[in-house]
Amino acid sequence: MTIELTRRASAGVLLAALASPAVARAAATSPSLKPSHGADFERDRAAILGMVGDYHVRFDMRETVSFLPDYTLLEPKVLNGHESVRVAVDTGDVIYLQHLLVAEADGKTMVVKHWRQDWTYQPRQVLTYASLNTWKVVPVTAPARAGAWSQTVWQTDDSPRYGGVGRWQHDAGVSRWMSDATLRPLARRDAVRHPPYDHYDGTNRHALTPSGWVHEQDNAKIGTRDGKPVTFAHEAVLNSYARDTTFSVAAADAYWEATKTYWARVRGLWDEVIARGHGVTVTEEAQNGSVTGPHLMELADRIAAKQIAIEAAVADARMFVLKTVA
Repeated sequence: MTIELTRRASAGVLLAALASPAVARAAATSPSLKPSHGADFERDRAAILGMVGDYHVRFDMRETVSFLPDYTLLEPKVLNGHESVRVAVDTGDVIYLQHLLVAEADGKTMVVKHWRQDWTYQPRQVLTYASLNTWKVVPVTAPARAGAWSQTVWQTDDSPRYGGVGRWQHDAGVSRWMSDATLRPLARRDAVRHPPYDHYDGTNRHALTPSGWVHEQDNAKIGTRDGKPVTFAHEAVLNSYARDTTFSVAAADAYWEATKTYWARVRGLWDEVIARGHGVTVTEEAQNGSVTGPHLMELADRIAAKQIAIEAAVADARMFVLKTVA
């Protein structure tokens, strides 16, 4: 199955319809003066930047085992699409990678800002999902952060999704990173079904491959029965990124060039809100991830279409976020 879609501001809705050379390229777009912490640090950075590029993506999601006699496993779901991954920030110890989803609809090429992954070397704290609608900043101990990287994953509108800490390993011919176990809100594929579980407890692993890279997730789907947490099922997710330039890469770059200043300001706004509250409360929404998604994404679309100036869009976004989240 390949992507077919109609225009919606949210990449969550777009995903409903879904339902290395890259290292050199990324380095060329980054500042030349960066801190260095030795050879292992540089290998880690090269692995992270190795995820930059243009890809055909295969999303493979499979529930593997049921832990309750009355829970029936879902049928496997396999979807295909195209993404461009670009460096949004690189200061050496901090790298932000922005994913841009590219698809064809009604004979037109569409670009939707997709998820973002932020990497921080030896982080002192990390933003984590705590419970429904709630994210908290938690400290990382000195032993846990030594030589480690945090990965924080953000929704399409730069509202938070989940965060974790782990170390890159470069052995047996593979560069790989694996997170600690962290809580995550439901992905759209599950949230729109209103299932009996309400969050995941999972780990994720990134590994470079000869053709690109993979993002593997191992999720426990957890809900409540009789006032107690129970595991309904385990799920294995394999998202495979294979280098591909047969889609409209230029459209992805044009969208990002037009909107990256706006999105940088939106990131700063979320950072401000999170720092002030040592976390954030934002209402989850099945179709879009967060209730802030549709409006913030629409503002970006209007910028790309030259229907609104960046400063006006940023002012609108700021007022909207400050009145919507806590």
